[in-house]
Amino acid sequence: MIVEYIRYQVVPEQREALVAAYQQAAAQLDAAPECLRYELSECEEEAGNFILRIEWESTQAHLQGFRPGPHFAAFFAAVRGFYASIQEMRHYRPTAVSRAS
Repeated sequence: MIVEYIRYQVVPEQREALVAAYQQAAAQLDAAPECLRYELSECEEEAGNFILRIEWESTQAHLQGFRPGPHFAAFFAAVRGFYASIQEMRHYRPTAVSRAS
């Protein structure tokens, strides 16, 4: 499992639109077998700063499975308007330091 983090910074007027775009795009993540989990969170201290956390089977499953697959086009169409607001988009490998709930 690999975790992709996408950090966004949007102006306050775009906050609701970003959430709505990901509500629409979530259907494509739900349908993609490569996607295990996802969560969009907004920073409490700095409104307009968001992190999208997506757990993928692997980086390869994301880049070579999801991206050329049948769900990416609709996913990207839903969130394309926020592409310029991305501050970071990277894959991270979890370490042994964690706590399950």
